[in-house]
Amino acid sequence: MTRGYRMIVRAHGGPEAIEREEFEVPSPGRGEVLIETEAVGLNFIDTYYRKGLYPDALPIRLGSESVGRIVALGEGVGGFAMGERVGTTMAGGAYASHRLIPADKAMRIPAGIAPETAAAVMLKGLTACYLAEDTFAARAGHVALVHSAAGGVGSLLVPWLLDKGVTVIAHAGSAAKAAQVPTRHSLSCDLDDLPGNVSAVTGGAMCHVVYDGVGAASWSASLACLRRRGMMVSYGNASGAVPPVSLLDLMRGGSLYVTRPTLADYVATPEMLAASAKKLFDRIAGGVLDPKIGQTFRLDDAAEAHRALESRATTGSTVLIP
Repeated sequence: MTRGYRMIVRAHGGPEAIEREEFEVPSPGRGEVLIETEAVGLNFIDTYYRKGLYPDALPIRLGSESVGRIVALGEGVGGFAMGERVGTTMAGGAYASHRLIPADKAMRIPAGIAPETAAAVMLKGLTACYLAEDTFAARAGHVALVHSAAGGVGSLLVPWLLDKGVTVIAHAGSAAKAAQVPTRHSLSCDLDDLPGNVSAVTGGAMCHVVYDGVGAASWSASLACLRRRGMMVSYGNASGAVPPVSLLDLMRGGSLYVTRPTLADYVATPEMLAASAKKLFDRIAGGVLDPKIGQTFRLDDAAEAHRALESRATTGSTVLIP
């Protein structure tokens, strides 16, 4: 029996709460594949589970994004082969040398995409995909405002939209971050001043769509940046959840539309997942997206990676290597 290891949390706390645990690598059950992990993506949500901000039963098996080679196929699995590289964004258990994955949650990683790149980009990239392609069918001639444009999702969403011919107005938390965004219209103003600046950029026409992962703090400013019958896409709540929405505010804003999407509903079937993954990896291979991996850590050093992430000592994406 093969021995593996994983990083777990037995009691909520700081990075020191992360422990290494050895385990016997199981055989895949029906509909499952077993992968030997090559790279794990680090996400800030991992720290929320570690600290207990997001509920989960202890002990917690950390991580969602991982990439590896298939080393065993369960009964009934079709469409995948031994040795093939696959990845998943399925929550729980990514910080491990080996991982069982339901085959319908696995996405094939193209030969030209390094496992570190795939692990760093799957969750954020699939989010950018559904925002740009499905939630609002952005096209040339549209004007879009992207909040947190230098962040994980924003740094992928902006070039994706630009490639479609969309005029992108980027907003970032500082002038330094705004300068990193590859668009002619990059702002770092206070949220109270944002609608006025957007009006100046658009000659008063405002935006067809706003992509807002900030949440409560930016809600009013985002609505004020929309044109008549514009679409508010509230896909995150970094500053807290948006309070209850008044439908009359949407009417007064110009018959506005609002949606609160989540990735799971856009990759709900194997076919949907495969189609979205292809769009993402095609854009990486074509140079539209250029994911930046700022640092890597050994999986054994996951606690140190968490410390670096929480102290804002990281740049770009962070990847853990078994």
